[in-house]
Amino acid sequence: MDWDNLKFFLALAESGSLSRASERLRVDHSTVARRIEMLECDLGVHLVERLPRSYRLTAEGERVRDRAKQIETGVADIARFARGADRSLQRVVRVNGPPTFVTRFLAPRLLPLQREHPGLHIELVGESRQISLSAAEADLALRLVRPREKGLVARRLAVIAWGVYGSRDYLARRGEGERDFLGYDDSLDHLPQQRWVRSLTGERTLALRANDLTNLLTAVRAGLGLAALPCVMACGKPELIRVATRVPPPTQELWLLFHRDIGRAPAVRTVIDRITEITASARSAFLGEDAIEA
Repeated sequence: MDWDNLKFFLALAESGSLSRASERLRVDHSTVARRIEMLECDLGVHLVERLPRSYRLTAEGERVRDRAKQIETGVADIARFARGADRSLQRVVRVNGPPTFVTRFLAPRLLPLQREHPGLHIELVGESRQISLSAAEADLALRLVRPREKGLVARRLAVIAWGVYGSRDYLARRGEGERDFLGYDDSLDHLPQQRWVRSLTGERTLALRANDLTNLLTAVRAGLGLAALPCVMACGKPELIRVATRVPPPTQELWLLFHRDIGRAPAVRTVIDRITEITASARSAFLGEDAIEA
């Protein structure tokens, strides 16, 4: 049996579709299908049922999935041990986090660390999904919810305050009762900031609905309406003004996660220390203490 085929089967088992599995593994979806067929042929066991729009595991497939998960964890443990034992600063450190935070806040402040340590390469990956550190998808992960995974070191970096923001020009053009609100689409209605916006708008229809924070920030800066934004994202943008609200805004905690053995590697420790310094120095921005208010 080719053990590598288990990786393709497990990706399909956990995602439920060829397209999502191929995105996760960064291969063509036909490669995923071919590898799973090879695994079934090697084992002589029917693992999946091919449905019109998805795949469903057979009873045998579920049992193989559980065992494949154990193998994946074991392989990740070995890889993590090796990475933690690497005492060199000449290595890649992969950092995962919320896309807008990673690209707009962290990247310009963290990447200069590479110039201070030649050979250190920082790979920033902005993803909305919660990646698996146990499966070695990243060395460090930034989360906006308190972590529950066992075996991880969790360091609280900051408290993120939210506020309703609008552009200076937009607020000058529109009176208080004439202002439009912007928000997320239905897929993100569960987020606390979206529920907060709903408490402010009541039955009013959102003028624009987006599926990520970057689009909302761009729309607000373009003068299309008001939206809930993290204060740290609006900080340093003089054209944005925070609007007072009758309902107190929500807050979130920013956490840094890593495995203890990975954190012992000098390259990873260097990145951990710099991220900690960056967030500590931006405390007032996270809390919105310097925001311009209408």
